[in-house]
Amino acid sequence: MATLIIISPCRNEADYMRKTLDSVINTPRQPDLWVIVNDGSTDESGTILAEYAAKWDFIEVVDKPDRGQRSVGPGVIETFNYGLDTVDYRDFDYLCKLDLDLTLPDGYFDRLITKMEADPQLGTCSGKAFFKNKRDQWVSEGTGDDMSAGMTKLYRTACYDDIGGFVREVMWDGIDCHTARMKGWKAFSFGDEELRFEHLRPMGSSQKGILTGRARHGFGQYFMGSDPIYFLATCVYRLNYPPYFIGSLATMFGFFRAALQSQPQYDDLEFRKFLRRYQRRVLRVGKQRACAEVLGTWKGEAAQPA
Repeated sequence: MATLIIISPCRNEADYMRKTLDSVINTPRQPDLWVIVNDGSTDESGTILAEYAAKWDFIEVVDKPDRGQRSVGPGVIETFNYGLDTVDYRDFDYLCKLDLDLTLPDGYFDRLITKMEADPQLGTCSGKAFFKNKRDQWVSEGTGDDMSAGMTKLYRTACYDDIGGFVREVMWDGIDCHTARMKGWKAFSFGDEELRFEHLRPMGSSQKGILTGRARHGFGQYFMGSDPIYFLATCVYRLNYPPYFIGSLATMFGFFRAALQSQPQYDDLEFRKFLRRYQRRVLRVGKQRACAEVLGTWKGEAAQPA
């Protein structure tokens, strides 16, 4: 049986973490090892983690010194790497970076690993992220098919090694998937209903509010090297997702403020060229076809280079 290690960064997740912990523990396919890094939490997170670690042998809690504040993006990867450095993750077939503000469906990891075992080129994948609005309705976060969702990235260990791990920069969770494709792997999020998971804290709202998160996302798109026309197209697409118009404006603000200030971009020029070629292909033929081409599932005319 394929082996699985999960690494979870955790800072002040007491309001959410029991649901994540229980959804992983109660699934038929438990991880072989789950390393949870307590990143200087000041709430009840430490107490809750100690309670679960005492009951379940596969849970290990690692305490990281308090940096004094929550730090999304690079800070999350710093915490993830802190946990990763405590084990030899190459002893496992699969590696998952899992946040503690999720509720996973039953059989989540089993289903994903089955899909990855069936396709040796599938390097990273996830389900799709949803959250519940005030009327208790499920709302999609719009996870693209060509990305594994940042809050629950499942990696084939060989692929994770091949991309050199996660970069400690904003937009790390986009850079990794495009780098994987650049190296010949596939990255994908599955829309199967049984793989939909609940994000208990909507994307981009974990630090200073959702508009700050959207502006940070815009900066991240600039940093990653996204094509400006493609970026504007994604802002139009995001009008379908709350906070709708103002959210898209905040995203554009983050991108164009960084551009006008000539802020530094990701320093891998070949990556930025690869990314823009793919994004321009998306603009020409549409996201669905471009994704199908890179996944090798396009059934129409012969696929063109991305």
